[in-house]
Amino acid sequence: MENSRKVILAYSGGVDTSACIPYLKNQYKVDEVIAFAADLGQGEELEPIRKKALLAGATESLVEDLIEPFIQDFAFPAIRANALYEGRYPLSTALARPLIASRLVEIALNRDAEAVAHGCTGKGNDQVRFDLAIASLAPQLKIFAPARQWSMSREELILYGEKYGIPAPVSKKSPYSIDLNLLGRSIEAGSLEDPFLEPPEEVFQLTSSIKESPEEPKEIEITFEQGYPVSIDGEVLDPVSLMRRANSLAGKHGFGRIDMIENRVVGIKSREIYESPGLLLLIKCHQEIESLTLSADVLRTKRQLERQWADLVYQGFWFSPLKNALDSFINTTQIDVNGKVKVKLHKGNAIITGRQSSSNSLYLPDISTYGAEDTFDHKSAEGFIYIWGLANRLWASVTRKNKF
Repeated sequence: MENSRKVILAYSGGVDTSACIPYLKNQYKVDEVIAFAADLGQGEELEPIRKKALLAGATESLVEDLIEPFIQDFAFPAIRANALYEGRYPLSTALARPLIASRLVEIALNRDAEAVAHGCTGKGNDQVRFDLAIASLAPQLKIFAPARQWSMSREELILYGEKYGIPAPVSKKSPYSIDLNLLGRSIEAGSLEDPFLEPPEEVFQLTSSIKESPEEPKEIEITFEQGYPVSIDGEVLDPVSLMRRANSLAGKHGFGRIDMIENRVVGIKSREIYESPGLLLLIKCHQEIESLTLSADVLRTKRQLERQWADLVYQGFWFSPLKNALDSFINTTQIDVNGKVKVKLHKGNAIITGRQSSSNSLYLPDISTYGAEDTFDHKSAEGFIYIWGLANRLWASVTRKNKF
């Protein structure tokens, strides 16, 4: 179509993104809407989603398997960064957005599209992540976000979709809003909006309850090379298989649930439930091998920068100069993060039971021991303490000499 207005739409198959297709055509006067859905390991059959986009009026509907780059290029760097937003959330949803955005931009540029579109609302974090990533990668592209413009309720959206041939959901709608990928699930809305109510067991799918988890603990061993997890119980696994195995082991024993009040980018608080068994397990073990192989000053500095790294990713700045600079620091620190960690899984807990590095351990037995093999020079401690506390000693001599 000559001189047609063409838009690439991030498509999930839900009510919102399905309604975006006719809305873009009618309200934005777009001629061609190309829908794009990413397989990130959510386990859903994506062919029906592809067909639904066409039924909704998309000119073309694309589905791509992005699982491998999702784990290798986004999840594994997050593990090396020990990325936990506000010390708890391992960014399982946030990490997917820059990957999807980068693919949307690539398609848009290859197809000479005018804009990229998404179905995010004006209240959530994902709109920020998509908009900032797209603007960073291709500032010349326009960004259309119909859900920020329309004022339709869900019921009105369903009626709007039916008007354009989009079938209404046939099953009873879940009260929860759920996002799922190989790194975990996020669950919100419904009864969860009351932060004083315990989450019902029905909201969890990736992790066993304490009651249903095995009675016997399971000890496993995870090996790291340059900060990357490479094997479980001695079996070398590719990144995707390793993440699946970690999910299965941790989830079976009830580890990986998070219930938190989260500070969103837009300034509001929300109650969020997450299941991220494998990612949380790998971060916990990675922190432990770092404690053995990184010097104290590097370790303390890295802990400070890890929080900033997590904040940047959560807030949509995956593609930013500061994030790039932090990546360089983290990559340098990981050269010597080699070794293995033993962890015991039992009834919702992941208990570290051992750590070892044959080549990079800074724990030296002949220095640390209190036994006969001790080679530490105890006599040198007196002079060290005198110099270490000299400034404080001088201060005390001046400020306290007339007080006693």
